This record gives sequence, structure tokens and C-alpha cells, in this order.
Amino acid sequence: MENMNDAVGEFNPLSLDNQICFALYVCSKEIIRKYTPILEPLGLTYTSYITLLGLWEKDNVTIKELGTRLYLDSGTLTPLLKKMETQGLVTRNRSKEDERTVFIKLTDAGRKMREKCGDVPRQMMCYNFLDANKAGELLRSLHAMMTKINEV
Repeated sequence: MENMNDAVGEFNPLSLDNQICFALYVCSKEIIRKYTPILEPLGLTYTSYITLLGLWEKDNVTIKELGTRLYLDSGTLTPLLKKMETQGLVTRNRSKEDERTVFIKLTDAGRKMREKCGDVPRQMMCYNFLDANKAGELLRSLHAMMTKINEV
């Protein structure tokens, strides 16, 4: 953050380098870009990968529940889940009680994908420019920020 101060030495709130959201946006975008060569051979995008992570934690959930967990709206999640269903990773089943409710369930292939993805976190550690302690601190700070944002 080289431009925290303007010409007279005062904090400039309109400097791009002073925007926390911009720094988070760039880091997120670049980290996701680093995932691409690791996930592509598995037939996954970053979004399908995090969807699998969520389903491996809790399977047979509604689209709404999955969307809440992943911070994705149904407009983003529905086409993704259709593609994942075509790939044979998940099934989508309407509730018998309420046809508006759709449950997402892993297939055997979706469950087996967990093994195939087992090395992804280690491979991504090659791109981790923080030591383990700083990475843990950052993760805790980001989770606290996510909680605060959702309270507002």
C-alpha cells in the first residue's frame, strides 16, 4: 500500500490502494486463478470444487441450504449444479412434500472425487505466501469479517 497518503501526507480514503475490498478482490481473483491448472484436469472449476467441499461436509441438502453455506445465489448455483449433474457428480431431486424445494445429493462419482481432490490443498500451499501462523491469523480475521458482514 504505497499510496496510503496523498501529497500532503494525509490518509486518502479514495486511493485504490487504501480499499480493503479491492485488496480482497484482487487476492481472491488471483488465488482462484492459481486453482485453475490444478482443478481443470479433474473437470472442476473453483466454484464446483467449493460446492463439492460443502457437500462432502453435509450431503443431501437443499439448494437454498447449499447456497447459504457457499454464499451463492440460486442464479449462480442452479446452472452450476446442472453442469455437475451432467458430469455425474450430483443428483437434483425435488421434494415430494414441496416441489419448489430441490435436494442436492452426491453420487458415487461425487464422493470418489474427494479422493481425487485430496492433494489440492497441498498443491495450493505452493502458492501460499504466508507462513502457517500468519495464514491462520488471516483466516480467523476473514471469518470474523464474514460474521460481522452477515450481522449487518
